Amino acid sequence: MDRDGTINNLADSKKKVTRLRVFSGVARAIKKLNELGFLVVVITNQGGIGKEVWKKKEVDQVHALLVSDMKKQGAVIDAVYYCPHHPKATLEKYRLECECRKPNIGLILKAIKRFKINPKESFLVGDMTRDILAGKRAGMKTILVKTGQGGKEVRYRVKVNPDFVARDINAAAKIIKQITSMKA
Repeated sequence: MDRDGTINNLADSKKKVTRLRVFSGVARAIKKLNELGFLVVVITNQGGIGKEVWKKKEVDQVHALLVSDMKKQGAVIDAVYYCPHHPKATLEKYRLECECRKPNIGLILKAIKRFKINPKESFLVGDMTRDILAGKRAGMKTILVKTGQGGKEVRYRVKVNPDFVARDINAAAKIIKQITSMKA
């Protein structure tokens, strides 16, 4: 799943923060996915590192707090992968078009390999067209959540439609539960 706009308020990601404000119901949704036997892997673009909005260390701290906070609520985030690159980064070492920045699927492939994930049995949940495009490219089912951007930004010339649309991450977890229970 995506982070900014899906798990937490998109505005928080534009500030230097030590703790993101997580949307209501996120821990409950992640816990539901854990109970269904799904791994929960966060895949997020963090180009602000390359743009010097925040330091890599700060992003790592935010992710550690997110994982810890979810764990305290009985929800497990199995891994967090992020891309620090941006084609317009101010720091030269991060200024590039890479395979890990969504809508590319480098980080998704890394998670698939590490955890031996079957993409056909997996879902990508996100609030932006790039999330949905990445999920489609990786062969996953996709769920667009109406939080954050809610799919309103259109940066890619390719028209991409999600497999499902949900009000928020909690509603997305309910969709996943319904789909998986139909297969059982």
